Amino acid sequence: MKKCIVLLAVVGVIVLSLVGGVFAADLLWQDIGRGNTHVKAVLVDPLSEGVIYIGTRNAVLKTENGGEGWRNILIIRGQNKSVNLLMFSPGDSNYIYAATGNGLYSSQNRGKNWSRIFQRKSSGENECTALAVLTNTIYLGTKKGLFVSRDNGRSWSKEISKVGNSHILSLTYSPNDPNSIYLVCVDGVFRSMNNGETWERVFLANPTENNNEDAEQVYEDSDEANRSSFLRYLSMSRNKADCIYLATTRGAYRSQDKGKTWDLIPSYGLLSEQLKFLIISDNSDIYTVAKAGVFEYRKAGWRELSFGLTAREINSLGLDNRGNLYAACDNGLFKANLQSSDNGNNSQVVLYSKDEPAINDIQQAAIRYAEVAPEKIQRWRKQAAKKALLPQVSVGIDRNTTDLWHWEGGSTTKTDDDILRRGRDSINWDVSLKWDLSELIFNDAQTSIDVRSRLMVQLRDDILDEVTKLYFERLRVKMELDGLSIIERKKRSGKELRVQELTASLDALTGGYFSQQLTRPGLGTNSATRG
Repeated sequence: MKKCIVLLAVVGVIVLSLVGGVFAADLLWQDIGRGNTHVKAVLVDPLSEGVIYIGTRNAVLKTENGGEGWRNILIIRGQNKSVNLLMFSPGDSNYIYAATGNGLYSSQNRGKNWSRIFQRKSSGENECTALAVLTNTIYLGTKKGLFVSRDNGRSWSKEISKVGNSHILSLTYSPNDPNSIYLVCVDGVFRSMNNGETWERVFLANPTENNNEDAEQVYEDSDEANRSSFLRYLSMSRNKADCIYLATTRGAYRSQDKGKTWDLIPSYGLLSEQLKFLIISDNSDIYTVAKAGVFEYRKAGWRELSFGLTAREINSLGLDNRGNLYAACDNGLFKANLQSSDNGNNSQVVLYSKDEPAINDIQQAAIRYAEVAPEKIQRWRKQAAKKALLPQVSVGIDRNTTDLWHWEGGSTTKTDDDILRRGRDSINWDVSLKWDLSELIFNDAQTSIDVRSRLMVQLRDDILDEVTKLYFERLRVKMELDGLSIIERKKRSGKELRVQELTASLDALTGGYFSQQLTRPGLGTNSATRG
């Protein structure tokens, strides 16, 4: 079990380092709202860098320096003050439209002056929920039907077809085919191929309609105030006039033939299929707001982009031509650069670990310090295999005492004849060499090595498991520490102590290697690791 944990951790680190976290990539989100909350809509000027408009629950605000400073340019009066949508006139960013809960507003001078060009007595008709601005025609969706103006908002007519009294959720069209208009309402997705003269339903909102011919009449006759739909938002690709994308609470659908047929986009990687907003980039990449965060669809899979986004609720998204993604949230406006995610250089994990030694280096240091390297067992096995080539050496020595004592005789003239004398010692010695060639195949030392190998593997797995947990726990605490405000002193002190504790634990397992690498030139330390 522990082997699997360590293997998964190592594989995860390798994948993050190689591909920048394809399915777990983090963007570096910046809060540029400067305290302006309840942001529901965002509009980025494509021609003027740093010019951004946002719609809140009661006003339209503008910045000309990328969010450094904001100023109110429109205050909404009335009971329902929410700004639901902001949009430029096609080809002219001087003309801005604001669809609000109290009518439709327009400005011809980049928000300096505003005029309300649509207002109704009914609160349902007065609440503008969708907008499509063409060169000569404006389509306005409300909670009580669709309105059309063919004279730039001076006069309006209400659509009398199936979409006439329906709650309009979204409107869109392709710049390459302005005669084809698409809208989403509680009854389904409708398409007009003749500039709004007639409407054809191309996607059913009520799943029972597929099998029950009478369900449509029952559904449409029900009380509009009590009706709901799983459809949410419709978007089109700028470069592909035939491609339409639909966000629903059951996932994302795509049509590549102007709505004739629809396919459910695979939900692999989505934490929740409840989508509320969807936007298409110029490269045909899909970005959506789900219940669980912001996701991007690319190469047959979704990946979450909102790991570092500290937002309670995300309302909509925006894109500019410089690769920036904007998230309009209840607690502000956030900005992230998509190119940093593609390069994998500014993801949260890479960002916080760039000043740290790599996890593989820490693991190897812990193995060396504990002397549990696999090479040690391999060396033992090689030495045991060579054991049979070395002979058993035995040396023998023997003392011969047969002629130790003898009679001196053979002469009658010499003295000391016929006397018992002590002779010289006789010592015998020998050397023998012995080989057991059967040990070339197997010897008893291998059994002992196997036992020691199992014990060493268990010890090494325990060490690697502990080191891996401590390493990533330390990164997580550093992230949490940076997310705390200065006034949260008690929490900050606790987090700082925890970082020091984890650092000491890593040093204990690596013989001080971890701290030595932190203080090496070229490996800087941030505020969370300085002690």
